[in-house]
Amino acid sequence: MIDVNHPTLSIVRQCALVNLSRASYYRTAGEGICTESPENLALMVLIDEEYMRHPFYGSRKMRSYLRRLGHDVNRKRVQRLMRIMGLVSVAPKPNTSKKNKEQKVYPYLLRGLVIDRPNQVWCTDITYVRMQGGFVYLVAIMDWYSRKVLSWKVSNSMDDDFCVSAVNQHPILTLKPHPKLTLKNISH
Repeated sequence: MIDVNHPTLSIVRQCALVNLSRASYYRTAGEGICTESPENLALMVLIDEEYMRHPFYGSRKMRSYLRRLGHDVNRKRVQRLMRIMGLVSVAPKPNTSKKNKEQKVYPYLLRGLVIDRPNQVWCTDITYVRMQGGFVYLVAIMDWYSRKVLSWKVSNSMDDDFCVSAVNQHPILTLKPHPKLTLKNISH
C-alpha cells in the first residue's frame, strides 16, 4: 500500500492519500517482515519438518535432534523458535495441581494437635520426577515426628494401586501405629 521507494510521493503524502496516520504506518511497518537470521530460518525449517514427524517433541527433544544433525543450539533458542512458529508439544503433561470438583474436601485434622512421639502422625506425598523418557511418579510415606521415610514406591503411572502398594509395603506392616494414628497428605 505504501511504497517507501516511490520516486515522487513522500511517505507522509502517501499516508494522507490513503487516510492513514503516519504514526500508524510506522507502528505497523515492521509487521509481517521476518527478522530472523538465515541460520535461524534454516533451523526453523528443520524444526518444522521434525515436528511434522514427531508432534510430541518439545524443546528438549528437538534440541537433541538438532544437535544430532550437527547444529550447536541450546534449549532456550529452540524454545524461542518453536514459540515464534506456534509449535507446542502435543504430549500430555502431568497435572497434579487441579483438584477434582467431585472430590470431597476433608477437614484438617492436625489443627491444634501436639505431635510429640513417633507413629503418632504419618504423612504421604506424591511427586513426579522428570526422566529422559518422560516422567516417573514417587510416593513416600513418612513419620511426621521423626521425619523417617517409612515406605516409598516409584511407578510410571499415577494410579490408585501404585499408591496403595506403598502403604502395603513391608516397613509399615511391621510397625505398630499409635491407636489414634492420623494419616496426612502433606500437599494440602
